[in-house]
Amino acid sequence: MDSQALLLAAAAGAAALAVVAALWALLARRMSESGERDTARRLAEAERAEHALQAASEAFETAMLELGEGSARLVAGEESLAVCADRLGAASGGAADVLAALRRTDPNHAPMIDALVQNGTACAFEVRAASGGVAVEGRSIGALAFLRLTPLAAAESHLPTAARLAGFIDTRAAPAWIAAADGTPAFANRAWLEAAGADSLRSARDRNLTFDRAADELAREAARSLERREAVRWAAAGGRRRAFHLTAEPLEGGGVGVWSEDVTEAEEAAESLRRHAEAQDQTLNQIREGVAIFGRDRRLQFNNAAFAELWGLEPAWLAERPSHGELLDRLRQRRRLPESADYGRWKAAELAAYEALASAEDLWRLPDARTLRVVRQPHPWGGLLLLFSDLTDELKLKAEFNALIQVQQATLDKLTDAVAVFSSDGRLKLHNEAFERFWNVSAADLAAAADFEGVEDLCLRRLHDRQFWRDLKARVTDPEPKARAPITEELVTADARIVAFQSRPLPDGATLIGFVDVTDTRQLEGALREREAALEEAERLKREFVGNVSYELRTPLTTIIGYSELLERAGEGLTDRGRGHVAAVRSAAIQLGRSIDDVLDIAQIDAGEMALDLEDVDVARLLEAASGRWAAAAETSKVLLTVAAGPSVGLLRGDSRRLGQMLDHLIENGLRQTSAGGLVTLAAERGGGEVRLIVSDTGRGIPFHVQAHIFDRFVGRDQGGPGLGLALVKALVELHGGWVALESEPGAGATFTTHLPESAQATAGAPELF
Repeated sequence: MDSQALLLAAAAGAAALAVVAALWALLARRMSESGERDTARRLAEAERAEHALQAASEAFETAMLELGEGSARLVAGEESLAVCADRLGAASGGAADVLAALRRTDPNHAPMIDALVQNGTACAFEVRAASGGVAVEGRSIGALAFLRLTPLAAAESHLPTAARLAGFIDTRAAPAWIAAADGTPAFANRAWLEAAGADSLRSARDRNLTFDRAADELAREAARSLERREAVRWAAAGGRRRAFHLTAEPLEGGGVGVWSEDVTEAEEAAESLRRHAEAQDQTLNQIREGVAIFGRDRRLQFNNAAFAELWGLEPAWLAERPSHGELLDRLRQRRRLPESADYGRWKAAELAAYEALASAEDLWRLPDARTLRVVRQPHPWGGLLLLFSDLTDELKLKAEFNALIQVQQATLDKLTDAVAVFSSDGRLKLHNEAFERFWNVSAADLAAAADFEGVEDLCLRRLHDRQFWRDLKARVTDPEPKARAPITEELVTADARIVAFQSRPLPDGATLIGFVDVTDTRQLEGALREREAALEEAERLKREFVGNVSYELRTPLTTIIGYSELLERAGEGLTDRGRGHVAAVRSAAIQLGRSIDDVLDIAQIDAGEMALDLEDVDVARLLEAASGRWAAAAETSKVLLTVAAGPSVGLLRGDSRRLGQMLDHLIENGLRQTSAGGLVTLAAERGGGEVRLIVSDTGRGIPFHVQAHIFDRFVGRDQGGPGLGLALVKALVELHGGWVALESEPGAGATFTTHLPESAQATAGAPELF
């Protein structure tokens, strides 16, 4: 490159450098101007903030001090600091002097200020002076510590600061809080937090906890109406259900202050009083007497149902609380008061009871023939209590009682037994004329004697046994039930009479004593006993006679039956007619033997000497065995004998031999009543706790006039026998604790049913059954 080019290049570079330098200078100038403007703006904002802080401090009359290690600097509130210095007695009024004055006024202030500077511990206290007070509040932020001093006006010098007031409210045992318009708490004391179950107000808000939902609603209602609201609510506090009187008061500037008072004891007392009042009302409404209570103003305060019913008054009218005078006027209009010539004077006398100091009692006789007892009594709470008792029925009962006593006395006088009634204190209440005749005393003597000892002295002339009279007195006067138990004894008087004596306690505590001369009765009883002994001896002789006769008859009968059987077996040489005679002799002898057995069984049953040989009897086998015994006789009579009893009938507790004997008589009776071609049926049924043995036939039946006596002894038969068979059947069934029934129509056969219990009854049958 030549020199000219170099020069041009150098010139161009220099020109470019000059332009860049100029541009850089211009940019640097502009940046400097911008920084100056920003700094000026920041300074202006700081000045405005300082002026605003100063103005705010002065507006709210507070002074702000910044504290350091042993130093204090005023941040804002110069005028307020001067006021505080004046009240604290600081000499120069500077921040350091004010701080020193705060330390001097109370020894407790210096440690709190030091703790604020060194550890950032917040503090709050007040300093009182004659010219006013100063509220001090200390806070720290980072490494800086500040004190806010607030002069208290003279009117507020006795008022605590907000912090002290909050601390004071926090010491209350009952919840107190400030609620927002929506009911949420903005401030709450410790009692509120404990009742809500929260550690802090923030925790209560986060967990949506509250002291009582109804209290929150009360606060919202007060916020909406801007009026005080009060209510009593029950809520859980301190581990139990308590009553609180809540007062919700709208606060100036918004929010609602809610103050609670624990009124549990008062509410419980009021509830107890209310229950007592209700119980008293219920009690008074249950009694028959009419009760009316008038207050101090002489108006009706209470009346029970009996009062309204007694006077026939409308409940609606009584509910209007009429006065005592209005009540009397209405009753007079309806003619329900005693008749009086001067009603005004009578009414004034009734109303004068309000001035009386003691109770009074009177009787009213009403136009409707009722008699009332009226009690007027001053009420403890003032006013008058009236008690109306309807004595009409009582007086009527007294009259009836007196008439009854007269009738009783007249009735006793008609008795032949000597009767006397002694009260529990031993006094003679009643006696009849027979008592006077029995002991040969007069009515005047008994009236003069009056008590038991006097009566005893009068009667000793006929009965000298003093021990008897002492025992009798003990029975009359001793209250023990055992001593007053009824007794009956016999005595012998001084004139050799036999006297029956009895003592009976009466329901009212009195004792009735009765005496009767039983001399003739005892003599007659002796004669009857002698006759009874003679009859028993005759009965014994009869049994012995029957036994001996039966024994004497059985011996020849056995010979007759034996020889007749021998003739029947070895009677080839006998004619047919002879064989018939032999068979008739044998049949008659057997029939006679059975009759003798029946007579002996009846006699044994009558004497109570028949013993049952009890066992479990198979009813079906019992019927089959009886049918087998009479099969030949049925075949001879051309009568069909059937058994209709299955094994399901089961067992029966009884004497199988006697039951078989009973069936034999019934089957024999059926065969005898049934003509050839007829049917006799044996059956058994179980049900209703019994077993029924049934023997029925299709014979000629039993006439109605005979049926009533069919089981009687010695009823004549159409063919042979003394008529003991059916009577023996009845006796054997009853011996087993059962009974027998007959169903029959003439020409339509007969049915005999024996009802035998499955298990013996305690009042029926033979002792062996139990």
